[in-house]
Amino acid sequence: MASVAHAGAPAVAEPIARPRKARSRTRARRRARARGGVLWIAISGILLAGVVFVNVAVLRLNLALDSTNAERVKLHAQDAALQSQLSSILASPSIQSQAASKYGLVYADPSQYGYVNLAH
Repeated sequence: MASVAHAGAPAVAEPIARPRKARSRTRARRRARARGGVLWIAISGILLAGVVFVNVAVLRLNLALDSTNAERVKLHAQDAALQSQLSSILASPSIQSQAASKYGLVYADPSQYGYVNLAH
């Protein structure tokens, strides 16, 4: 009976051996993608570090410019004070007239100067 039942039964195909998918290829692709992601993160980090470096350099330049501007303002104030002093000093005609009226001093003509030679 076994042979009859076996003969009348539909033929069962043996399982076909499927070729295994290359796991190494998919793993290699995943590793390549992971490397690519790490590479992009590194490039982004380098670019951000460059931006920070440029910003710090600009801030330092601004601080130097600010101190230079403060020094410039200070020098302008000193210049104005010195010009005021100079203008008061150059008012020699008024000083000469005051010296002549108060003390009787008169400016001597340079052609009337005489020199004594002390070397002999």
